[in-house]
Amino acid sequence: MILLRRLSLLCLLALAACGAHDTGVPPAPPGVLFAPDFGDSDPASFNTPRPAAFAVHGIDAARFQKSIEWGTARASGVNFAFIKATEGGDLLDSGFEEHWRAAGSAGVARGAYHFYYFCTSPEDQARWFIRNVPRTPGMMPPVLDMEWNPFSPTCATVRPPGAEVRDQMRRWLRIVEAQYGQRPIIYTTPKFYSENNLDQFRGYEFWLRSTAKTPAEVYPGQPWRFWQYTATGVVPGIAGDVDLNAFNGSRSDWQAWIARRAVR
Repeated sequence: MILLRRLSLLCLLALAACGAHDTGVPPAPPGVLFAPDFGDSDPASFNTPRPAAFAVHGIDAARFQKSIEWGTARASGVNFAFIKATEGGDLLDSGFEEHWRAAGSAGVARGAYHFYYFCTSPEDQARWFIRNVPRTPGMMPPVLDMEWNPFSPTCATVRPPGAEVRDQMRRWLRIVEAQYGQRPIIYTTPKFYSENNLDQFRGYEFWLRSTAKTPAEVYPGQPWRFWQYTATGVVPGIAGDVDLNAFNGSRSDWQAWIARRAVR
């Protein structure tokens, strides 16, 4: 019996190394971390610390990623994924449910994010997010995605002053934190961050976009937990380019962070 269990574990790890995702078996037991084996179709030349200096990497995904073999992706270093769930007060991303299910089945640490619109109240948007994102034990904290939206046919030109932006954010954040029992993470871009003085948010973890310079150069003085460092990542198991992200810390830091910040 002991020998059989050992052989089963060896087979599981062998499947991981081969990227055998079609079996539905996670590429390794939960908690195992894989080193990144990524490419980039349009790499930037970063100053130090470069993304490769960080031990734990992941992706963010939405309906645009139509084909992800999550077992292969995880074995290639996708240890976590932020998955787009909702926009505004009435849009559910068409890829969310499948990505959420499949990432979880592959043992990828997953979190859901909401893309904010300024044409709907933060209360309605928070309720819409809660309605569509199950409170799943072990999930990463929810994310509030704050950036100007130039593509909406109805909301592209609505840009409140910074004080109003921050007030709406706080209202959404309070409701969502109460539901999931974890303080949400704030995602933002350089332009949105500077124009709305998001440095005033104390006690929140940030996920920062910076695809040409390091976060320290673009957001001086701002602590961060995740860094979105390219939109042109090439990952085995994922068709087309994908956003790549780094966790700010070591492998042991990641394990401690997940233990502390996972939804119960």
